[in-house]
Amino acid sequence: MIRLPTLIAAGSFGLAAVLAIFIAGFLALAMERRSVEAITNALHAGGMNWAEVSANGLQVYLDGTAPSEAAAFRAASRAGAIIDADRIVNRVEIRRRDETAPPRFSVDVLRTTTGLQVIGLVPAATGLDPINDAIMNIANVGEVANLVETADFPVPPTWVAALDYGLRALRELPRSKVTVYADRVEVQAISESVEQRARFLATLERGQPEGVTVVLDISAPRPVITPFTLRFTIDAGGAQFETCAADTLSARDRIIAAAAAAGAQGVLTCQIGLGVPSPQWGDAVVTAIEALAELGQGTVAFSDADVTLIAAEGTGQDDFDRVIGELSAALPDVFSLDGVLPTPQVESASASAGPARLIATLSEDGTLRLRGRLPEGPVGRSVEAYARALFGAARTDIATRTVADLPQGWSIRAMAGLQALSRVSAGTMTLEPETLRLDGRTGDAAAASEITRFLAGELGQAAAFDVAVRYDEALDPVASQLTPEQCVEMIQEIQTEGKITFDPGSVEINESAGQVLDRIAEVLPDCQHVRMEISGHTDSQGREEMNLNLSQSRADAVLNGLLAREVLVSNLVAQGYGESQPLASNETEDGREQNRRIEFRLLTGATEDDSEGIASDEENAGGDVVINDAATATARPRPRPESVTEAASEAAEAEDENP
Repeated sequence: MIRLPTLIAAGSFGLAAVLAIFIAGFLALAMERRSVEAITNALHAGGMNWAEVSANGLQVYLDGTAPSEAAAFRAASRAGAIIDADRIVNRVEIRRRDETAPPRFSVDVLRTTTGLQVIGLVPAATGLDPINDAIMNIANVGEVANLVETADFPVPPTWVAALDYGLRALRELPRSKVTVYADRVEVQAISESVEQRARFLATLERGQPEGVTVVLDISAPRPVITPFTLRFTIDAGGAQFETCAADTLSARDRIIAAAAAAGAQGVLTCQIGLGVPSPQWGDAVVTAIEALAELGQGTVAFSDADVTLIAAEGTGQDDFDRVIGELSAALPDVFSLDGVLPTPQVESASASAGPARLIATLSEDGTLRLRGRLPEGPVGRSVEAYARALFGAARTDIATRTVADLPQGWSIRAMAGLQALSRVSAGTMTLEPETLRLDGRTGDAAAASEITRFLAGELGQAAAFDVAVRYDEALDPVASQLTPEQCVEMIQEIQTEGKITFDPGSVEINESAGQVLDRIAEVLPDCQHVRMEISGHTDSQGREEMNLNLSQSRADAVLNGLLAREVLVSNLVAQGYGESQPLASNETEDGREQNRRIEFRLLTGATEDDSEGIASDEENAGGDVVINDAATATARPRPRPESVTEAASEAAEAEDENP
């Protein structure tokens, strides 16, 4: 009896233990499942589908391969926000990238008058040598801050070509910023004049690398225009600017639009410059052009704040008065208006015997032919003397007729016309009582505007004159000059047909070499803007030091030979290299013959002020390094007095083995 209760109690305790274990296990499994579901849902909602969640009791395991360390951290943080972070076992791995993305190689160079700064990343395979060499070849570079680093990655296909072009641009531009990428080169620079900007652009537009985008941004300072002048004409031939100036881009665009509305056709240009008399210049010009268009024909001229409206002969008085009144009221206060209504010319007694006319014709060779009528006495002789002073007495053919009753101011107008004619390459100046007309051709694109401004200043705004000067690119000393490559090619062609040789043991120019120099001397005057080297070379026969001296002496002999042929040699440098740069093997007679030579080739990094700058041997060996250092030339320089009045008053040793 006593054992039965004991057994029942023991069984109850056992059953309770089993139930407790079962319930604890059930609850643990439920907690694991809920934790796994909650964390999994949270991770998937955050786009982290790569994560795997599992549990073992109270511990929750995070597995999977995260795309980055940041993604793995976000997964652990999100799980820790749901359950106690101490329960999380983070077994996430970070995905390994098989290949590291190559960097974008680039070089930024800033060149100023005081120094040069370089920063960037370049391929280790090309290294820093190209950049360092380019810096060393820049004369007077100043302080250099070189912060370029290298990275061991494959060289982009167009990197070398882009870098070479960028460094060439850097050598050419004294004040510039050059940025080089593998597929793009950006060049920003400041020029000292419009002509220099044109030369820079002409140089950099040649030899641009294929597959590389080149962006050129070269600015020129705005000129000071004195006086600030504009002249717009409407006649039977149409409407046109004889000269045009504006102070801003906006004003220029408005002025051109007004001219087009008044009937002007074709490409209209207006120079932007400094010296405007009023910020309301654009408003005043537009208003005046509109007024002239209402009249139909005539000329409106601005000289600073003075405005002159010249109506066409035959304009009605009422229409003229109305337009002048409306324009006077519409112009800004700073501008003053003068209206001119021409009256019909009255024939004088002498005019019946023939028209009063003076014609000056300037031919292509600079010869002036002056015909027509001049005043009697000292006044007429002063015009003739002025013509001889401008064009040269030997080139002036004067056969004029003196008369007593020419219109007032005839001689002043004649001298102004002659000076305007001296500014073109060829043309004709025709002076008549009612007008002065200048026809001609020039190599200066701005000549027509400058001549118009000059005549307006000398004759007055109300004077009637017509400037028909055409720009001819063939006469432009900058646009038509030979490129450095063309200069070297022409000389190389001459040397291909006849080699410059020396007699054995001699450094004197013989007859054969003299004939070659004669032909080269004909080419060099057109290449004064190109810096070239006359390089002397020998074969390896004889001692090295004597070969070097021999090559230098022969290069000097060629330079002196050109000088004796009246060639300006300021752009030439003679340099001897001895036997250091052979073209062929010195083991054969043919090879030694090729190595004994005189070459003309371009200099690198030289300027007109750097006559001692010589390119490295390695660069010069190819003979294909380019520099454009063009200086401004003039088609036919002549003395130009400051004013007509002032001018009128002034009118009164070696080896035998190296032949």
